[in-house]
Amino acid sequence: MSGQHTLTRADLCDAVHDEVGLSRQECSNLVERTLELVVESLERGETVKLSGFGVFQVREKRARMGRNPKTGEPAAINPRRVISFRASQIMKSRVHDAVVED
Repeated sequence: MSGQHTLTRADLCDAVHDEVGLSRQECSNLVERTLELVVESLERGETVKLSGFGVFQVREKRARMGRNPKTGEPAAINPRRVISFRASQIMKSRVHDAVVED
């Protein structure tokens, strides 16, 4: 899969600039604030649902016993919070049906 491109914040800012016509600085501020709102909501443990895109959720993982993959020795895994993302059916369909051009 060579030639793949990673979408960056700068790419998002450029797309907003091209579509909306705001200055680059205003677009940058808009993208940064939008991402910050998502992060702040997740920090509070809230679910973030973006219609047609997907749902971000914070899940609480309990402490458990695991194994060190190198030695096979049991190892305690501490409780933690993780972020999960579930893509919407619309996004799943679009990605499934997309034609990848090399």
